[in-house]
Amino acid sequence: MISFSNRVPPVSTGKLAVTRNACKLCAPLGACLAFRGVEGAVPFLHGSQGCATYIRRYMISHFREPLDIASSNFGEAAAIFGGMENLRVGLENVVRQYAPDLIGIAGTCLAETIGDDVASHLRQITAQSRVALPTIVHVSTPSYAGTHTEGYRAAVTALVDALAEEGPKHDAINVLPGMFSPADLRYLKELFRDFGLEMILLPDYSITLDGPTWTEYHNIPAGGTPIESIRRMGAARATIEFGATWDRSQTAGALLERRFGVPRYELPPPVGIVQTDALIHLLTTLSGRCLPSVHDDEHGRLVDCYVDAHKTVFGKRTLFYGEQDFVVAMASWAAEIGLTPALCASGGKSGRFRERIKTVVPDLADEALVLEGADFAEIENRAAKASIDVAIGNSKGCGLSRRLGIPLIRAGFPIHDRIDGPRLLHIGYRGAQQLFDRVVNALLAAEQDGSSIGYSYM
Repeated sequence: MISFSNRVPPVSTGKLAVTRNACKLCAPLGACLAFRGVEGAVPFLHGSQGCATYIRRYMISHFREPLDIASSNFGEAAAIFGGMENLRVGLENVVRQYAPDLIGIAGTCLAETIGDDVASHLRQITAQSRVALPTIVHVSTPSYAGTHTEGYRAAVTALVDALAEEGPKHDAINVLPGMFSPADLRYLKELFRDFGLEMILLPDYSITLDGPTWTEYHNIPAGGTPIESIRRMGAARATIEFGATWDRSQTAGALLERRFGVPRYELPPPVGIVQTDALIHLLTTLSGRCLPSVHDDEHGRLVDCYVDAHKTVFGKRTLFYGEQDFVVAMASWAAEIGLTPALCASGGKSGRFRERIKTVVPDLADEALVLEGADFAEIENRAAKASIDVAIGNSKGCGLSRRLGIPLIRAGFPIHDRIDGPRLLHIGYRGAQQLFDRVVNALLAAEQDGSSIGYSYM
């Protein structure tokens, strides 16, 4: 086990009825991310201006891209008497300034708490509006009832519910990812293309939130899933839905299966060899093709690298934290490379987290401490007692890693203190290779920096 001279115990805390540095983000943020992955769409928050400012700034610091989020801008009167007039004015302003093809409305805590009936408001506004309104999709996302991941999935389901239609059957495959990075989404598109499969990816923010530089400002960036493609999802050949801890009866894939009879394939996020193999097997079956050689080569290089550096990672006690699907995927990957998932923590409360962790690491289930609904104060205290060697998660664990004197490998969302958040690849053989290299190098650097004599060769 690596020793660190600056390892210090965190402040001891007892059981509290408060959250201290939440290990989750708000549901409207996730909804805005999903809406930003639709072509010509503008996210719109029904509530106070502060919510839009917070979410916009938070997402910009991760994606490093301009991001406009409209707001109905509640004041005291709207908070008491309802926000229909604010919603009407806001929608008309957005239409005049952005000319969007779709406006995605997410409810915030304030609007949800007072019980504002947005569906009723929209019927009245549509009938009385002085401007032609575009397609509008509304989703209820009070932060006190869910996390950013749940808001994201709720928005995707709302888009499918509002737009998917019956139609002539076609060969495209619906792909519903989790909160993947833009690099992950680009990898999925590349993989389907190499298998000769047409896909409808929803949402697709691979360009809208990680695009090339502009010579002039675009009110709405190019890219995203076309609205017409979402309409075609009801007649698709199949749906592939990635996730691990969601309620499988309440997802967009379940809706497509129930309403239109589109067959659904449920897969965990394809992180590591085991989970990527499951995706490859399905694509092989659907396409009738063998694994393209470029991806077969990536698989071989990954196995070779596992062999080369296994001695560095084996037995290292690891903390994984973040959104639940991410942690489950990371724990599965850890088990195949020799890391010990000693502590798996999330602020989410799906009720399925512990079971899924034990499913993906059955041989290490007794060694893995699983925390659901945890904040970073609890995570830090448990990590100090668990003799953790390395942490893998988002930037919110930076302080924890410094105080515990352990290296942090940044992955997932949000990444605020590094520049590569949208370009971090997590999935597929290629993503596993990059993650493995980063973990090994971080462990080597920590050992080298903590040595009294150091070394320059290994």
